Amino acid sequence: MNITCIQMDMELGRPDENFSLAARLIREAAAAGPDVIVLPETWNTGFFPREDLETYCDRDARRVKREIGALAAELGVNIAAGSVANLRNGKVYNTACIFDRTGQCIAEYDKTHLFTPMQEHVFFEKGGRLCLFELDGMRCGILICYDIRFPELTRTLALGGMDVLFVVSQWPLVRIPHLKTLAKARAIENQMFVAVCNSCGRADGTVYGGGSVIYDPWGTVLAEAGEGPGIISAACDGSILGQIRTSINVFNDRRAELYKI
Repeated sequence: MNITCIQMDMELGRPDENFSLAARLIREAAAAGPDVIVLPETWNTGFFPREDLETYCDRDARRVKREIGALAAELGVNIAAGSVANLRNGKVYNTACIFDRTGQCIAEYDKTHLFTPMQEHVFFEKGGRLCLFELDGMRCGILICYDIRFPELTRTLALGGMDVLFVVSQWPLVRIPHLKTLAKARAIENQMFVAVCNSCGRADGTVYGGGSVIYDPWGTVLAEAGEGPGIISAACDGSILGQIRTSINVFNDRRAELYKI
């Protein structure tokens, strides 16, 4: 599976401009023939306009499904469409949509852990379910930003058979070492590929750090971005998973009866 992450610098509270930018970058990335293209967190609004947030939101993810789904079908590529600020049933969610090569939305996920230091919990609703899906025969999952700090969440997905984890984020520059350490640990301890697609640029006084990265199950960096806008790609060879999981069989050797989570 060839994975491409688009590291965007979106404009705060400018969804029309951000949709146009995302479409242009998706077309640019698709020219190299990846299997999956990944966008960052809340790319439609930035993270996040506190005044009149609802006015900037997608509605039931209809726009992202219409426009990004159409691009997936036109280009014949799977798209993990990051996440969007999304108004549904009168509440705002941080929602990720996954599209297959035909443009069908095959999975949706609402961010389950909201980042209280930036008052995300005041403006957004928590999601209530996890998300596993299949792309080109590989079992995949998705987390949004702060979710990566909760290893129970990733392990639960891994126990469901996950081979590839997409992490879409708006992670600030000052804590990029945390993001990389956490993502690398999730890859090693769960013996899976981890593709992190982060944002960059400045919004509402916060500098977002870029540093998008793709790890293999050994924690080896396959591709890595700098701090500015860019596109990274890596080939994730699923055939190595069986040998890794047999040679160090952590899932067989777990003592689930002792764990209290």
